Amino acid sequence: MKDILRNIPPVHELQKHHLFILLGKKYNLDETVLTSIIRQVLDAVRNTVKSGHHINKDLNSFIWDEIEEIAKAKNKPSLLPVINATGTILHTNLGRSRLSREAIDRVVEVAENYSNLEFDIISGKRGSRHDIVEDLIKEVTGAEAAMVVNNNAAAVFFILNAFGKGKEVIVSRGQLVEIGGSFRISSIMEESGAKLVEVGTTNKTHLKDYEEALTDGTSMVLKVHTSNFKIVGFTQDVSTQQLVDLKKFQDNLIVYEDLGSGVLFDFTEAGIGEEPVVQKVLETGVDIVSFSGDKLLGGPQAGIIAGKKQYIDQLKKHQLARVLRVDKMSFAALEGTLQAYANNKAKDIPAVRDMLLTIEEVRERATVFLDSVTSLMMFQWELVEDESMVGGGTMPEVKIPSIAIRVQADTLSSQNLADELRKGTPSVVVRLQDQHVILDFRTITQGEIPKLVEAFRKIELTYRD
Repeated sequence: MKDILRNIPPVHELQKHHLFILLGKKYNLDETVLTSIIRQVLDAVRNTVKSGHHINKDLNSFIWDEIEEIAKAKNKPSLLPVINATGTILHTNLGRSRLSREAIDRVVEVAENYSNLEFDIISGKRGSRHDIVEDLIKEVTGAEAAMVVNNNAAAVFFILNAFGKGKEVIVSRGQLVEIGGSFRISSIMEESGAKLVEVGTTNKTHLKDYEEALTDGTSMVLKVHTSNFKIVGFTQDVSTQQLVDLKKFQDNLIVYEDLGSGVLFDFTEAGIGEEPVVQKVLETGVDIVSFSGDKLLGGPQAGIIAGKKQYIDQLKKHQLARVLRVDKMSFAALEGTLQAYANNKAKDIPAVRDMLLTIEEVRERATVFLDSVTSLMMFQWELVEDESMVGGGTMPEVKIPSIAIRVQADTLSSQNLADELRKGTPSVVVRLQDQHVILDFRTITQGEIPKLVEAFRKIELTYRD
């Protein structure tokens, strides 16, 4: 052990080695950072030797290999692009919606320049970030007013805190949902300071249940769209229009609907799901609605609040508006997304486009891939019919016909093949089914196909011998 410790080179000696300059240039690291990495590695080597573990290779080679591994990882980002081959269009773990080209261009333009985030160019005075997309939201939803916060869970909390704190808020038991990350509507209501008044049962709630629950202390009736599950069978629900009619019984009663996903394109016309369209919900006379920006809307993470001007104006002046505010790049992405709806170009938005792809279009993608991998003899390929999911806590029962390729490898189990694809560059996330790797081409773009081919080629080069 003592001999090995004596042979560990000092820092200044490693600094003079030709690899010091080479690695610095290769990974764009200055001398101070690279020296810090050297010290880190030498300390680790000493601890390894002292703990009795053996280093089964030349000591200097081992040290430089360890230095390079850390240097390589130094500037590698943690947030990486992946190829989504699962067929789940709004995959929560993979970032939900991809942005449209227009939205991306708007983000880049705003990010690399100063912007009028809180500056009125016309008057030359301080402006408000609330004004940036309000007119667009009003145009595409028909709302009197609108504002944006950082996500829909924040919007729910904000609205309940602003209008229901210390007061009664009526909600159906069947709508006390749990959304992603174990956030429960009942818990959010409790944190907001609102007093939860549950009515009805899990499967049935009647209008009279709401009517009987109204008191002088009631400030709001909350309707939560159950976008991440569906109750079927012996059920009864109360429509938004019926809840709006409750306002005749009590002055200043606020009717608020949390729409969750937020749909601006009517997918029912394409035979997909039964999601309520924001415009139609607002036409009922509901006071406030809120919905997500990064689900079926197809934009960035955001919570969009729309409705009656008298209530939106109060929210804009509330102290929490600053706590929950959105940054300039999210505004830019949201503006680019909303402009597509305003210009009748919703099909340019990836989430909308991928849901509406015909089975022939998906088959064409899969065929292009299949024609490109026929020379890879390690794998067996089979083109099969498949079903894609919408995902993102939306349209829980909706399955969209799709085309997939079922893959097996000669020398790798399906799990090992999936692991290799996931850990590669780029990372490819697949679905495992019946001991096969499944590549669903509804969520694989035309531009990703060459990268996917290369991912399989790299695996064959590694394992074919």
